[in-house]
Amino acid sequence: MGITLAEKVWADHLVRKGDDGAPDLLYIDLMLMHEVTSPQAFEGLRLAGRKPRHVDQLIATEDHNTPTVDIDLPNPDAVSAKQLSTLERNCREFGVRLHALGDADQGIVHAFAPILGLTQPGMTIVCGDSHTSTHGAFGALAFGIGTSEVEHVMATQTLSLSPFKTMAVNIKGTLPEGVTSKDIILAVIAKIGTGGGQGHVIEYRGEAIERLSMEARMTICNMSIEGGARAGMIAPDDTTYAYLQGRPHAPTGAMWDQAMEYWRTLHSDDDAVFDKSVDLDAGELSPFVTWGTNPGQGLPINANVPVPDEIADKAARQAAASAIRYMGLTEGMPIKDIAVDTVFIGSCTNGRIEDLRAAASVMKGHHKAKSIHRVLVVPASSRVRLQAEREGLDKIFTDFGAEWRNAGCSMCLGMNTDSMVPGERSISTSNRNFEGRQGKGSRTHLSSPIVAAATAIRGTISSVEDL
Repeated sequence: MGITLAEKVWADHLVRKGDDGAPDLLYIDLMLMHEVTSPQAFEGLRLAGRKPRHVDQLIATEDHNTPTVDIDLPNPDAVSAKQLSTLERNCREFGVRLHALGDADQGIVHAFAPILGLTQPGMTIVCGDSHTSTHGAFGALAFGIGTSEVEHVMATQTLSLSPFKTMAVNIKGTLPEGVTSKDIILAVIAKIGTGGGQGHVIEYRGEAIERLSMEARMTICNMSIEGGARAGMIAPDDTTYAYLQGRPHAPTGAMWDQAMEYWRTLHSDDDAVFDKSVDLDAGELSPFVTWGTNPGQGLPINANVPVPDEIADKAARQAAASAIRYMGLTEGMPIKDIAVDTVFIGSCTNGRIEDLRAAASVMKGHHKAKSIHRVLVVPASSRVRLQAEREGLDKIFTDFGAEWRNAGCSMCLGMNTDSMVPGERSISTSNRNFEGRQGKGSRTHLSSPIVAAATAIRGTISSVEDL
């Protein structure tokens, strides 16, 4: 019997097979680090008198707590400032490479690594951050880990894990105009639910996936965790190789040829059996947005907010009623009637150069609606910011009335100065719309960059065709 892509990568990194139900021991090729989940791990090594086993396979950046304005001034948030300075001190002490604020390669941990070519097919990649699944777009087995596991990888470059189950998500057909990879993943999560992928590695397959750019594929794998999955993967192909070739850490010369020989084996066998399988027709998809308080509470943009009494399942009915109350919506109202205060374009989900180009193409020649309080455009990395400025995108954004910021996690989460106030409503290109995610009492609707841009023009949730 054939095996899946995830099973191939697992087998290639197996140090020791667990006996009698014990977990396997897996070798880890790369660990990405940031300021939030690393301090305890560094302290654990310090107390034990250990050094990192392979310090060259660790790399850190500053992202969650970084300010996105006035980065040359002292950080106005004392807690954030302490976390950043602690990371800098720890990296100096243990010799870990760090891209700090102000560095041209600084950025969100899941954005800067692919740009540098650090993310490659067939690798095992971990980070103390759930959206490590992003790197699966390259055919890597990538997943988030806890703080104690971060310390374990630093000390041994291995991780004890029980094998994951596998799930195929098949997206056939061609996406209609105005429908993006963000709409695909929101539709998938709406279909399977936030726990549908629990314990599984999802492999995204089919013609619609194969036609996507690498940046669009990263968006899909990024949000696998929101469907409960442990990781998301897409088999590498010519699109993957073209993206990687020439990047600073990509192989060159004979090593490139050797890598390609291996990378081309990284696909699920024709007779591989998945534990679960889900099918979607790309041609039937439309722009998706969330109305509730988890990423699974999403609907096509032309739909109406649910009426809880019409939901048969008791738990789903109660969850919908609770979400509608928190979000301050009226059951049955058209989603397009929802007015927002704030627009956020950025995050490790949709803060890449293609995302900014897409948003700019919609905003060009327009100005934000008078009812919109603010529009924040935050590149996912400093390299993206520099590229956007070379292309003049920053001027389009500022002419539109948006704020052009420095790289960081920003308003994706209420862990820095870019947060919202109680009752404030945003449309956001990020990955989570939990209660209080963007600030205490904040209300978040997830969407693609072009829907966010159209909404900024009209003031209510809108698609590009509404313009």
